Amino acid sequence: METTLVYAAFTLLLIVPAVRQLRRARRKEAAARQAAARAGLSSSGPRAQHPHIDVSHCIGCGACTDVCPEGEVLAVVGGKAAIVNPDKCIGHGLCAEACPVGAIEIVMASPSVSADLPHLSREQESSVPNLFVVGELGGLALIKNAVNQGRDCIDTIAARLGTGRHAPPGKDVLDVCIVGAGPGGISASLRAIERKLRYVTLEQDELGGTVAKYPRRKLVMTSPVEFPLHGKFRKLEVSKEELLKFWHGAVDSAGLRVNAGERVLDIQCDTSGIFSVTTPRGLYRARAVVLALGRRGTPRKLGVPGEELPKVMYSLLDAEAYRDARILIVGGGDSAVEAAMGLAHQTGNQVTLCYRGTAFTRIKGRNAERLKKVVTGGRLRVLYESRPIEITTDEVVLEVGGERRSLPNDYVWIFAGGIPPTELLEKIGVRTGVRDVTADGAREARAAAVR
Repeated sequence: METTLVYAAFTLLLIVPAVRQLRRARRKEAAARQAAARAGLSSSGPRAQHPHIDVSHCIGCGACTDVCPEGEVLAVVGGKAAIVNPDKCIGHGLCAEACPVGAIEIVMASPSVSADLPHLSREQESSVPNLFVVGELGGLALIKNAVNQGRDCIDTIAARLGTGRHAPPGKDVLDVCIVGAGPGGISASLRAIERKLRYVTLEQDELGGTVAKYPRRKLVMTSPVEFPLHGKFRKLEVSKEELLKFWHGAVDSAGLRVNAGERVLDIQCDTSGIFSVTTPRGLYRARAVVLALGRRGTPRKLGVPGEELPKVMYSLLDAEAYRDARILIVGGGDSAVEAAMGLAHQTGNQVTLCYRGTAFTRIKGRNAERLKKVVTGGRLRVLYESRPIEITTDEVVLEVGGERRSLPNDYVWIFAGGIPPTELLEKIGVRTGVRDVTADGAREARAAAVR
């Protein structure tokens, strides 16, 4: 009898923790399914770079879900890893590195899903031979990936040109024209110097591109990255200021030349495969082009009365410059949420965040947690299912849940995204959307002419 009781107690000790673990797993799975439903995964799927999971090899260990810095992108569903919040994925790739059985590969979304993105080959080459697209314009917002792409594109171009073996087709023809001096453009430019290519780098604003316009102290990198000529940048968390300082140092030490304040107006390619890049200052001819442009382009406007007032802005560079003000932030993405929290932190500010949706589904996990604390602490008010319908000198009229509401107001920031430079892509002849296999073959054949 005593032996039976001992066995029964021992069995309970084994079973109870297992049952508890099973219940926890089922709760997490149920939450994952709900998150997938909220994200509309079944209807839309991932829209940019994302992990592809080989379920035949996945062992459901959860290592990928633990390492993701964005939170809730992946979850273990039915004993296998699955994407449950595709909109939150920005392509860190840490999940693929953490998978112990190699069941995860980082891939791009189907072009039919990302119909507004240029169709690119594995080498980031567009439908126009020897014209490459890197970074945000190609569908990636992550700095690390833009840096890697910029570097790799120059390697591809150098291999095709046969650097050191063939003379260029004319003294006035460069090896490559790099458009944009953000992460991808700087990386490409440094690699061009390293590979001894003749290059020019054009930037319509200032060194750093979109990063230079980020709010002060914004974290812009969360994983190490290797820059040409300068080795690995090993810090795991890098602010805007730190990264810009590093870039300026790299530019100075490498002798990198950036034509700042020079906007590209047109790009044409002649029958011999030579590109002509036109700017207000002149014309550059090159055998290859790397487009390292951001997707924001011109800020998207709401089209409401009063939007032209000086108090309406579309980017926030320095939150500390605004105090004791009545502020409205419009938008539902990370930029809007980060601006709202930054301004709410300043003394005397009354900040309202206006969003047309019922919940924030597109923001990073860490921003969602911070937002919850700021709202709970009473420093920020969020109005869901709301939109501005008129802006005046001293107030903003909103529609909230179908009703009009007026708010006293000093400043308005609108974060409604940007109009991407699709017009330039269309003029060049870059295809977007569904893949054209025949066109891909023709592109490869024409590209061989300059190799």
